Amino acid sequence: MDQLKLAALDAEDLQVLSAHVQDAVLLVGDIRYLPKENRAVFVMNRFVWDKEADRRTKAHERRRSALSFSQVRSMKANQLRQNAKDAVLELLAITFEAGEEPSGSVRLDFAGGPSILLEVECIEAQLADLGAAWSTPNKPSHDLA
Repeated sequence: MDQLKLAALDAEDLQVLSAHVQDAVLLVGDIRYLPKENRAVFVMNRFVWDKEADRRTKAHERRRSALSFSQVRSMKANQLRQNAKDAVLELLAITFEAGEEPSGSVRLDFAGGPSILLEVECIEAQLADLGAAWSTPNKPSHDLA
């Protein structure tokens, strides 16, 4: 499979990115806010949802990926221990709440309650795989009870 490269310029595009990074895992230390560049970057291990498990081994894939947002005015963390650089986060979803067009808030929600809120001038996001895939026997699942 070719490496994934996607861009999002509106809320509908952002939903597509969200689907591709659902259940990605990342370390708190792999989150960067670059205020001088108006950018936020998240380096993660993305679960490849768009590929079926190997029929013989039942293995799934993960890929190292970078998700970046441009036009970021501010970044705020909620229930996130920023000094715990080795803490593992599992990304559940990315959503957008419109403000005064085209600005708004991009929210990244993680399992267990933490979230990150990006105040953006407009939606400008990119997702790119950084290298080859590796196999994993584990497929993410969620208790809906």
